[in-house]
Amino acid sequence: MIAIIQTGGKQYIVKEGDTLRVEKLETEAGNTVQFDTLMTSAEDASSMKLGEPSLGTSVTAEVVKQGRAKKILVRKFKAKVRYMRTYGHRQPFTEVKITKIA
Repeated sequence: MIAIIQTGGKQYIVKEGDTLRVEKLETEAGNTVQFDTLMTSAEDASSMKLGEPSLGTSVTAEVVKQGRAKKILVRKFKAKVRYMRTYGHRQPFTEVKITKIA
């Protein structure tokens, strides 16, 4: 069974057993979280259920870890005025493992 969930302003297609990185959630590793489903379906497209905006069912996931992504460098530069600034950014994320699609 597959489902589409929404978290952090993004939508994800998930199956049971999938591990994915989502925007940071305020929980600790080992806790469980639930996401509302926008759509569910069996492996074939004949049993697809679509919510308006959600189905009311939920997807249960276990938080595997909290972390931060690789650093990206951001540079500002203006020609002919000797202006250059460099700074880095590391986006926080939460890695979750899908345990059950209800």
